Amino acid sequence: MLATPAGKRTGAEMEEAEMKGEALPATAPVVAIDGPAGSGKSTVARAVAEALGFLYVDTGAMYRAVTLKVLRDGRDPADEKDVEEALEGISIGLERTNVFLNGADVSHEIRTGDVTRNVSAVSSHPKVREFLVKEQRRLAEGVEGSVMEGRDIGTVVFPNARWKFYLDADPRERARRRQAELAAAGRRKELDWVLRDILERDRRDSEREVSPLRKASDAVEIDTSDLAVEEVVERIVRYVRGEA
Repeated sequence: MLATPAGKRTGAEMEEAEMKGEALPATAPVVAIDGPAGSGKSTVARAVAEALGFLYVDTGAMYRAVTLKVLRDGRDPADEKDVEEALEGISIGLERTNVFLNGADVSHEIRTGDVTRNVSAVSSHPKVREFLVKEQRRLAEGVEGSVMEGRDIGTVVFPNARWKFYLDADPRERARRRQAELAAAGRRKELDWVLRDILERDRRDSEREVSPLRKASDAVEIDTSDLAVEEVVERIVRYVRGEA
């Protein structure tokens, strides 16, 4: 389903995007790709960035890096003050598909089950989102263009992004994709278990008070259930280039 071209926001989105008065317009071209787990947004975003020659930013990996720091420090992911203290002196870096925490490559560690189970709780704390939103906006400065994927890129991080997309898929199809990812990492899970986990993640992400998972009113929505990755990438690239 195609929506109105990006540019206008609802009052609720403008209020949420203010983030304590810090909402900024996208000064460089930003392609915002949001969606729930298993919708294909990470794979698609990487390919779109490569096709356009833009910087790729996996914002979910940044939240995972913070979560890893919280767990390493022995802190409680649900305790707001505890998590805020873990942000002191933290440094997160991205280089292509690699993620660095305080200078060390943690690309594999941030994909473990412990991190996955706790990332929603850590992400729900306002100070964490405030810190990472600033980092994400900083990454978009001084580059030709960027492709950012996450859950609140088009609604909070870059509400004025020129191009916004929201990817979704049937929950069972998303579970099958997640199951395949886990199997590739040597973690075999029953499909029903993965489906329950994804639905619970959807609930937490959609119901959190700060920056909940939500489609921007001016985003182009794409159901990826029956589409190959290449088809989704082509749609987005053609749209960005004005060929759609």
